[in-house]
Amino acid sequence: MRNTNVKIVTAAMLAAMTAIATMVITIPTAGGGYVNIGDAMVILSGWILGGPYGALAAGIGSALADILSGYAVYAPATFVIKALMGLTVGLHTKLFAAVKNKTVSVILVSAAAEIIMLAGYFAFEAVILGMGMAAMASVAGNAVQAVVCLVLGNILIPLVAKINAVKTLRG
Repeated sequence: MRNTNVKIVTAAMLAAMTAIATMVITIPTAGGGYVNIGDAMVILSGWILGGPYGALAAGIGSALADILSGYAVYAPATFVIKALMGLTVGLHTKLFAAVKNKTVSVILVSAAAEIIMLAGYFAFEAVILGMGMAAMASVAGNAVQAVVCLVLGNILIPLVAKINAVKTLRG
């Protein structure tokens, strides 16, 4: 029970940090959106907590940022997309257990998560928002965000890995 409580509290903290990282450091884009560093926290949430807890921290924190930033129409899609990203990174330990170079495996799984983000937002804008191929306009900004956050997230992982509480959470 204690480990579950610790994971819930850690997920709440990471959700809040994800929302803050998404909202505080933003660069406006031509399409009316913005590039942020929230995905670095999404990657970190998935890596620290794994599976469902990492997915929930990533999804809730990112959706909350959308709601608080005036992009509430994106919040449901953001929740699903970021939760899938967190889940993908969270499954890293199981997917890449046999890989000796853990850094390369984390980078690969982070890249897969960012591809989910690119495809997810394109599909949401094209189909649900009815933008069709005009949704391609946001892909460049999302790709910049993906690369920046992939690099930043993977710089943070080895630093955070040294924290005893994180070592305990990851098992």
